Amino acid sequence: MANPMEQFSVEAIKPLSVAGYDVSFTNSSLWMVIALAAVSIFLFVGTAKPQLVPGRWQAATEYLYDFVRKMLDENVGPEGRRYAPLIFSVFIFVLACNLLGMIPWVGAFTPTSHITVTFGLAMIIFVTVCVVGIWRHGFHFLALFWPKDANIFLGAFVFLIEFLSFLTRPFTLAIRLFANMTAGHVLLKVFGTFVVTLGSFGALPYVLGALPLLVIVALTALEVLIAVVQAYVFALLASLYLNDAINLH
Repeated sequence: MANPMEQFSVEAIKPLSVAGYDVSFTNSSLWMVIALAAVSIFLFVGTAKPQLVPGRWQAATEYLYDFVRKMLDENVGPEGRRYAPLIFSVFIFVLACNLLGMIPWVGAFTPTSHITVTFGLAMIIFVTVCVVGIWRHGFHFLALFWPKDANIFLGAFVFLIEFLSFLTRPFTLAIRLFANMTAGHVLLKVFGTFVVTLGSFGALPYVLGALPLLVIVALTALEVLIAVVQAYVFALLASLYLNDAINLH
């Protein structure tokens, strides 16, 4: 494990092939299932016995859902509430994957450090936005790319730019999450190696290893914060894209 990129290798736990395609159950699949199970248990415990004065679990569940619902209210409006289950599901799943990948000593894997996973989540949002936009507005949805009151030449130029920008949304959404999670884990691995390497120099292990150890503690705290922030950013951008589909300009 000296290579900091080795922690991202996808390994098959149960090899499986269907019609010539590799659909093996991997360590990435396992940790996504674990994330789904953790989220399910959290929500089930929090909502199993609802009370007028909520306990800790119920309060935590309600807070997270209200947080997403208020975010939709602010960025989409009242009509955005019908999409709260989708945005909440994506938000809490990404959050669980990010945080579970921070658990030490158990061989934890971060599925969101792979662009295939983040791109799949981004495509769910992108397809939903397209379907909602066309369903609500028909071909008038194309007005999203046309500046109001623009002449034909400027409008055509801006239309091309806006349309291409719209098509890049799932890529930027996926790359932002993937890149942040990958970079953070690489830094943790590199500084963790420094702790072990510098701490093995004879009589000075505590002196030489103390500084990188303090740095890795700080980086771990920062990475936990980034894990939460990136889940929020993913949900926030999904809300903004839904706003375009629902309200156009």
